[in-house]
Amino acid sequence: MIHQNFSNHLSQILGVPISSIEFCSSFYEVKEVKKNEIILREGEISDSTFFVEKGLLRMYSIDKAGKEHVIQFAPEGWIISDTTSQLLNEKSRFYIEAIEESTIIIVREGFFEHLTKEYPEVAEKNQRLMFNHIKNLQNRVNSLISTTAEERYLDFLNKYPNLMLRAPQWMVASYLGITPESLSRVRKELAKKKFEI
Repeated sequence: MIHQNFSNHLSQILGVPISSIEFCSSFYEVKEVKKNEIILREGEISDSTFFVEKGLLRMYSIDKAGKEHVIQFAPEGWIISDTTSQLLNEKSRFYIEAIEESTIIIVREGFFEHLTKEYPEVAEKNQRLMFNHIKNLQNRVNSLISTTAEERYLDFLNKYPNLMLRAPQWMVASYLGITPESLSRVRKELAKKKFEI
């Protein structure tokens, strides 16, 4: 089954049978996206959440000078969306793009409401997921303003294992809020420390 990861993932975090996830199939669709394909653009209003079944996505913004700023990566098993655009019906300030050829599940508005009719406890669990998302965003902002580049890089490796092998270095540097040159220096210094131990 092409969306097995999606069904298993939601079944586990929401505590409902896999069959119930599949029963809501009219609220989601499986889509194959090509490398560099953009699935959400700045200025669009998002009504969907994207689950990565296979591949790798990123969310980023572009400033007035044309520089890209990576907000989030989403490898297999991750969910990515512009929550603000969805909840407040506002135009998105972000782009979501495939870094690799990917298989995604597009979860439409109404999915959780439909599931909640059969399993009322899903509403509380979904709210908890939202609070956790907010907490992670706050931690990310705090990290960018209060930790060193080395600390942010080590946290990145912990959060996204093996992503250095999949994402271009300049994207990782953008996510960390540093230049590619600074990232190279951090990696060299860490390699030297490891060698000296």
